[in-house]
Amino acid sequence: MLALTLFAMPVTGIAQQTQAKPVQPAGTVPAPATTPAPAGTTDTPQATAAGAQGAAALPGAAAGAVNPEHYIIGADDSLQITVWKEPTLSGTIPVRPDGRISLVLVGDMAAAGRTPTQLGGDIEQRLKKYIQDPLVTVVVLAVNSQRIFVIGEVGHVGPIMMSPGMTPLQAVAAAGGLSTFANAKHIYILRGVGAKQQKIPFNYKAALKGDSKQDLALLPGDTIVVP
Repeated sequence: MLALTLFAMPVTGIAQQTQAKPVQPAGTVPAPATTPAPAGTTDTPQATAAGAQGAAALPGAAAGAVNPEHYIIGADDSLQITVWKEPTLSGTIPVRPDGRISLVLVGDMAAAGRTPTQLGGDIEQRLKKYIQDPLVTVVVLAVNSQRIFVIGEVGHVGPIMMSPGMTPLQAVAAAGGLSTFANAKHIYILRGVGAKQQKIPFNYKAALKGDSKQDLALLPGDTIVVP
């Protein structure tokens, strides 16, 4: 009896050890441990997409193609004027309908008709009374002065923002196209003011057929009349 009892004890211990460490079936791959993302991490596809949309929505994106050497500033444009190392003199400045802007120390001055580079130089000259060797940068944030007008038999009458090289055909399309009552062969463009106003004919149907004579480059302030 004593011999049988002693023999049974190791067997029981082995059974307990077997239950404590279950054998994993062959071919089973253990699931990797999940590590929680650090607090504040936003590197996800949703966050990346949202960031891209936010960057695209910046106002400077629309005016990124403006050449500071050639673009002519106009009324209602929005400018970012930066004076190096002078944050109190820097900021976003709108061009008033009269074509002028107002700046600290500089006061009232003309902006319309000047390029961003020229305007920056004008501001530097005025600031020399107060600052030694001022450095001024002018960036066009929003182009609001480059507009044309479409009136008459079109889908949407009113002003249209110009794109570079816009033609009358493109402008009519941007205005919603011609109505069923439009006289497509006798459209004309009014350019200039007062006695200097020109009347430039435009044949919509010929333009649709690819007539290069109808490929006129529009200018800011042009009015397209669709009878």
